[in-house]
Amino acid sequence: MTTLVTGASGFVGLATVEALLARGDAVVAFDSAALPDEARAAFARLPGRLVEVAGDVRSAEDLARAFAAAPVRRVLHAAAITAGPAREQADPETIVTVNVQGALAVFRAALAHGVVRLVSPSSVSVYGAPPPGCTAFGEDETWPRPAALYGITKLAAEQMLGRLGAVHGLSVATPRIGSVFGPWERETGARDTLSPHRAAFLAARRGELALLNRPTRGDHVYVRDVAAGLIALLDAPSLDRAVFNLGSGVASDVAAFCRALARHVPGFRWRAAGPAETPTVVTHVPFDRVAMDIRRIRDATGFQPRFADLDQAVEDWLASPAPA
Repeated sequence: MTTLVTGASGFVGLATVEALLARGDAVVAFDSAALPDEARAAFARLPGRLVEVAGDVRSAEDLARAFAAAPVRRVLHAAAITAGPAREQADPETIVTVNVQGALAVFRAALAHGVVRLVSPSSVSVYGAPPPGCTAFGEDETWPRPAALYGITKLAAEQMLGRLGAVHGLSVATPRIGSVFGPWERETGARDTLSPHRAAFLAARRGELALLNRPTRGDHVYVRDVAAGLIALLDAPSLDRAVFNLGSGVASDVAAFCRALARHVPGFRWRAAGPAETPTVVTHVPFDRVAMDIRRIRDATGFQPRFADLDQAVEDWLASPAPA
């Protein structure tokens, strides 16, 4: 069964394409940007079949070309603009058109081509700051309160797709992904705030001192677990819900990640930045988040994160051929 992956050259897209190819699946990789050379070389060694199609996720014509490349039966819509404040101020139109209108264009194309499952990742950012007394984000228990345009558009897209899926009888899943870190994260122009874990990892690799700003807590989830959860939703024979939390199920911070790095990278040095110092490892979320309750996706698909333990995530990342 062929899977079309939009946003295939992005962070989550690359990790999921890799996981699908590794198990022998056929994948149509759709993105406005080409796959990075190192990804194309790594993917060529995997048993699955890869077809690349360039195009804009907002274009019905480009999407039609992607669907014509292979008999697509499932879609992972991972294309999105993860916007920071500067882009919100300068170009809100692109954020909205890609994240909302792009999702609608993909839904229409999926419906027209007889797709059986559409998985369109949402984000933990739809929850905003946890309300008083909240110990874990729950899909039904925690009312969404997104604080920035990225979270606002992701919430709009998940609600829109859930409604349209119900109206048209197309199985839709909109998993709310935690704060992702791990291999294949890189500068793409579509993500304005890269993970502090990447900055710490690169500092450890280079033998540099890592200076942390406020090490905000949250559900930081390894990208290989995210890929596994997305594939579990694509594979599930049936789903009776659209919204799922997809995280590690535990709350941690970047300081804990740095401690794990130091246990595996001899000589790695890190500390909090002083008042006169410029942090090199920056957490952009200005408040602490709680863990995500992942019982719903576990019960629906059997998904269980393999890398919730930070030492295991560090070990895998250090051994990964994928660049940081």
